[in-house]
Amino acid sequence: MGSVGETILDAQERMKREGWCVIPDVIGPEHTQKVLDELWSVAGSASQRGEDTFLPFLDPNASNVRVFYLLEHAIFRELIQHPTALHMVKSVLGQQFLISNFTANVARPGSKSMGLHSDQSLVTPDPWTRVEAMSVVWCLTDVYFENGATLYVPGSNKWQRRSDISKNAKTNLKPFEAKAGSIVVMDGTVWHTSGANVTKDQDRALLFAYYTAPHLRQQVNWTRKLSKEVQESLSPEMEEWLGLGVAANLGEAILHLKYLDDQFAEEGGSSNANTAAAFAKSSHSR
Repeated sequence: MGSVGETILDAQERMKREGWCVIPDVIGPEHTQKVLDELWSVAGSASQRGEDTFLPFLDPNASNVRVFYLLEHAIFRELIQHPTALHMVKSVLGQQFLISNFTANVARPGSKSMGLHSDQSLVTPDPWTRVEAMSVVWCLTDVYFENGATLYVPGSNKWQRRSDISKNAKTNLKPFEAKAGSIVVMDGTVWHTSGANVTKDQDRALLFAYYTAPHLRQQVNWTRKLSKEVQESLSPEMEEWLGLGVAANLGEAILHLKYLDDQFAEEGGSSNANTAAAFAKSSHSR
């Protein structure tokens, strides 16, 4: 298992330097196929209910199949809590974070690229001086340039404003290539787009687990979307990550708020911080 640990350490170092990494073989072939089969079943049910699986403002044609609200289903709730994924999330965002969204994008033959963007630029204004969002991308098929691998601009994690976007960004795009069962971890400052699938018969199926710093409003209001049955089945940790507890955005208060008498002492104030932490914990208990 030593090589696995080394892979994680290498991945963390790449994240710091370049804003992305690929971790292979996070789930095995049977598990990967089971998730892919479930994804197509969920996509079919969504279509039968009349839900959109093609959004014209995102994709040039219907060869991209989008599936939303994956956390309604147990197999995807398990995946978004995978220990390797959470390890990488905490190494980038810290111990406190929110699950903002979990969606799928299947690029079928004939699909084309969406617009160039960074995930953080969609939820926060510039300047982007620190990482406050990230995605863990689950590869349910082999992913390579010809079947529509996600394309990214190397070095774009250093851009802080829209004015920094390179005029030749389109010509500098490179693919994230990975085998089925791998994850691509990408922080929210990396500029990227979906690739075009130019194959005749090969799908490219990806799941996008989107995590953010706890002060950012989530893309999905899980209180409204998840059924009462699902919400009652969640662990206290999942409740917190989905923002379903009573308390909200106590992060900096827990870390820094102190009694005035203790605030300027060399040591002290921990009692009030502990009180805030206890309150946050109790608000997520049943």
